[in-house]
Amino acid sequence: MQNVDQYYPTSGRVILHVDMNAFYCSVHEAEDPEQYKGKPTAVAGSVELRRGIIVTCSYAARRLGISTGMQVQKALRICPSLIVIQPNFHLYRKYSNAFMQIAYSYTPLLEAVSIDECYLDITGSRQFGTPLEIAGAIQRRIMEELGLPCSIGVAPNKLLAKIASDLKKPNGISVLRLRDVPDILWNKPCNEMFGIGGKTAEKLRKLGIYSIGQLAAADEKMLVDYFGVMGSWLKRAGNGIDHGIVNPEREQSKSIGHTTTLPRDVVGLAEARPILLNLSDQVARRLRKQGLVAAGVQLTIRTPDMKTITRSRQLETPSESAEDIYKTVCEQFSKHWKGDKPVRLLGVTLQGLSPKEDSAIQLDLFDYERQPKKESLNKAMDMLRNKFGENAVLTAGMLSDSHSARLRNHKERGTSLQKDNLESVDPDKT
Repeated sequence: MQNVDQYYPTSGRVILHVDMNAFYCSVHEAEDPEQYKGKPTAVAGSVELRRGIIVTCSYAARRLGISTGMQVQKALRICPSLIVIQPNFHLYRKYSNAFMQIAYSYTPLLEAVSIDECYLDITGSRQFGTPLEIAGAIQRRIMEELGLPCSIGVAPNKLLAKIASDLKKPNGISVLRLRDVPDILWNKPCNEMFGIGGKTAEKLRKLGIYSIGQLAAADEKMLVDYFGVMGSWLKRAGNGIDHGIVNPEREQSKSIGHTTTLPRDVVGLAEARPILLNLSDQVARRLRKQGLVAAGVQLTIRTPDMKTITRSRQLETPSESAEDIYKTVCEQFSKHWKGDKPVRLLGVTLQGLSPKEDSAIQLDLFDYERQPKKESLNKAMDMLRNKFGENAVLTAGMLSDSHSARLRNHKERGTSLQKDNLESVDPDKT
C-alpha cells in the first residue's frame, strides 16, 4: 500500500461526517426499486386523509417543487403522480444500523447523532488509505451493499465536516479545510452556518452582521455581551474552529425526549391519549436502557400555526415507568390546553435524570408489592422489542378505536396487527 502519512496532518484530527441522502425515501427505493426507483416519492404521516405533512421527499420530487414540511394535499396538487408512503421506522432503524456498521469497520470512533448521520474520527485509520480513499470506500460500500446514497464531508473538525457534507448532494464527497473557510464560507449569510438558526441570524443582523465573514471578524466581547457564552462559539464557528471530539460513548443524557408531528390535527385529550401513551412508552424505554430514572416530565404542544408551548412538572418520586409519565403528561394536557384547540405536534421530555441505583425511590405498600412484577414486565417487553422491533408489543391504550376494531378483526383471522407509527420524525436535512 502507498505511504498515506503525507495525507494526514502532523497534528490535529481528520473527521468524516456521513449524511444519508433523502434517507427515508432512499430506504423505500432500496427495498422496492421497481416501484420507487427514480420516481417522485414522499414519506408522510397520513396518506388516506391527505392532510399529513411531508417528512422527506426524493430528489425526483424535489426537482418538481416538493419540499419537506409541505402539506400532502398541496404536494399532490403540484405533482399528481407523487407517490406518498407511510413511515416504517422499524425498516429505517434496520438500514441505519447497517450503514453505521459499515462506517464502524473503518474506525471505532463513531458518534451517531441521528438515525441518518454520524461522525467518524479516522485520524488513526491510515491502514485503510487516505481520507478521501476511506470516504470513497464507505460511500461505495453503502451504495453497493444497501442501495443507499450518502454525502460525506472530510475536515479537521466536526463543524467543518458537517458543513462539507452539505456541499455536494446527493452522493458527493467534499473536503473543507481551515484555509478554505474564507473562500467557501465567508460570503454566505450567517444562517447557512450549521448551528445558527433563523432567530440567531436575525439578532446578528441587528448588530450589523450579515455574513459569516463579518461574524468571523466581529468583536468577541460584543458577541459575548449580546449572546452570553454562545458569543464565543459564534466567533469560533465563523472562523471554522471547533474543539468538539467524536465521542462514541455519549455523556449521560441531561434529558430524554420524543416528539411526533401528527398526521392530522388532534383535538382534545381523548384524541391525544394514545399518542401521549406511545410517547411516554418510548421515552420510558430509552430511560430504562440507560439505567436512569426521571424526576420531572415536560409536555410540548405545537399548534398548526407553529406556536409552541411547554409545561413541566416534577414527579412525586423519580421513576422509570411509562405509566407514571403518561399520567403526568395527561394531567398537564388537561390543565394547560383547551379542548377545542387543535394540536399538530406533541412531545414528552424526561428531565432531572439520575442513575437508578443512586436514586432513593420511595414506595408505598401497594407500589412495593407491585414493583417487582412491573420491573419484570418492563424487562420482558424491552427484550421482545429489542429482538422483534418496536411493533412487537403494544398496550391497548396505544390503539385508537379504529385500531382496536382492526385488532379484533385481525385476531379473528388469526393474523397480527402492527400499530401505525407515531414516532418522532426529524425532517432530513438533505
